[in-house]
Amino acid sequence: SKCLLSTRSHVRAMPGSPALVGQRRDLRPQKDDVLSTTRLQALSIRIEAILASLSLSHLRAVAALLLIAFVAMSPGLFALQPMDRDEPRFAQATKQMLETGDFVDIRFQHEARHKKPVGIYWLQSVAVTAADKLGAEDARRTIGFYRIPSWLAAIGSVLLTYWAALAFLSRRGSIVAAALMGTTVLLGVEARLAKTDATLLLTCLVGFGVLARLWFASVAPHVSTPPRRGLIIIFWVAMAIGILVKGPITPMIVFLPAIALSIRERSARWLLPLRPWLGLAIILVIVAPWLTAIAIKSGGSFFADSVGKDMLAKVGTGMERHWGPPGLYATLFWVTAWPMAVFMALSFRFGWKERRDDSVVFLLAWILPTWLLFELFQTKLPHYVLPVYPAIAIFAMLAIERDGVPFEWRSAKLAAVLALLVPVGILGAATFGFWHLDRNLPFLALPFVLLACVLAWFGMRALQQALPMAGAALLTLSALSLVGGVYPFGAPDLRAINLSKRLAESISTLPCEKPSLMTSGYNEPSLVFLTDTNLKMGMGEAAAAHMQQPGCRVAFVESRQEAAFLKAVEAGDFRPALRTRIKGININSGRQIDIGVYLRDK
Repeated sequence: SKCLLSTRSHVRAMPGSPALVGQRRDLRPQKDDVLSTTRLQALSIRIEAILASLSLSHLRAVAALLLIAFVAMSPGLFALQPMDRDEPRFAQATKQMLETGDFVDIRFQHEARHKKPVGIYWLQSVAVTAADKLGAEDARRTIGFYRIPSWLAAIGSVLLTYWAALAFLSRRGSIVAAALMGTTVLLGVEARLAKTDATLLLTCLVGFGVLARLWFASVAPHVSTPPRRGLIIIFWVAMAIGILVKGPITPMIVFLPAIALSIRERSARWLLPLRPWLGLAIILVIVAPWLTAIAIKSGGSFFADSVGKDMLAKVGTGMERHWGPPGLYATLFWVTAWPMAVFMALSFRFGWKERRDDSVVFLLAWILPTWLLFELFQTKLPHYVLPVYPAIAIFAMLAIERDGVPFEWRSAKLAAVLALLVPVGILGAATFGFWHLDRNLPFLALPFVLLACVLAWFGMRALQQALPMAGAALLTLSALSLVGGVYPFGAPDLRAINLSKRLAESISTLPCEKPSLMTSGYNEPSLVFLTDTNLKMGMGEAAAAHMQQPGCRVAFVESRQEAAFLKAVEAGDFRPALRTRIKGININSGRQIDIGVYLRDK
């Protein structure tokens, strides 16, 4: 108890602590708000004491961040159906690798899938094989096992955000920056998708952490020393893994700030400790074997497809209807980066005022070139700018640690209202969506979402009372409460959007085994993953021809194809039975779907 009292006394006297901030700026609350303000200040003191305790060692800090990341990223990992269209394409290609034993070529059904390198498929193969060996039931058709690499990479990214932040912030500030990063909406989404982006973030963070230490060793050699050789080797290994996962994107994102800083300094000598020739050798050893194998296997078409048709095409055209105007990322940021975005909104003044500071210069070089580059791309997806989010979290905490946030300004008080944006928005969207689509309400999810709204309200009030650590803690708890509502009880229970899962369930109790499947009018990759690699796709007439052949056969016929299907069936010798109908909405097109499930069991 003496230690606790001592810690709290230390917190009260700490420069920049909430008590002193309030005294220095003379933030006088109104009489009717005195009680809530006093309680928030008491809460802030307790939070400062907890942070002081966690900051006593890296072990405590890492343990706390692991707990936050686990709670933020685990719910719904297995409950969510494969999210069309990219995720099931990755998962199905991995499943086919396991089915065929070919770990060089990448295929979705019979089509070559040469848009991305092989790294993520190998990682997913390891996870699924391990689950299979441990006795997991139907591991190859369980999407949660394919998500494990992304889940682990997202948790690792939270820890690496903490490590990178230590180059700029105190241990306390680094913990808060990593916690805010770990509860952002976008990272939570990517942790639950069997794709490349969480792993890409992990490799980029290794690079940025090393570059930051090189930078400070150059500009402040009396304070910092260059990273040791072991860390340099880890840097290049991360670059090589990044290339195997997403091609040249990782090195491009990592070296863009290095180029910008070198231009500013008119010298690139600060990068010499990276030992470029050693790095090139490491990359060749790790990457060259598979590149050689796929070049031979594909006859060189892999490079034309992945670089020419996928990466470069995204610069000038909006591929797969993902076009967006410049400024789209800046608009989406306030949702995708919540709750971290609230603190960024409070930090703009600090960024301009301290734009020549070495720490701010590095963080701006980390954020701006990549952000502007992707804003210029015609193809836009929210996760493209995810690698700069850790820098934004660090930047926001740097502003708070240096007392650079003008909490007394009216604009700052208005910016704090952004704390309510996501939880209130999800409350409205969930209530409307469930009632409109399912004529039901998300009763299990609503208590969590309502709690998130309450916590966000108090987080907003804490920020308006110049209590940033209390605000950060309350918004982190709000984000965790949202996770508890949206992922295990929200999206999985909205039957209207879970079409592929319901179609797969509709054939799970057939009177015959291993039916021959065909789908007409509903061709989402998730249906292939959840049913059969050999699922056929075609028009209504082709589905009718499929059903005329003997044996156990099933056709999923969407209503737009049903007239042609039934007309062709009438001209044949056999009348398949309508087993059930599946109705809902295609989340990619937003179109209402009505699918008849037809069975032939003879």
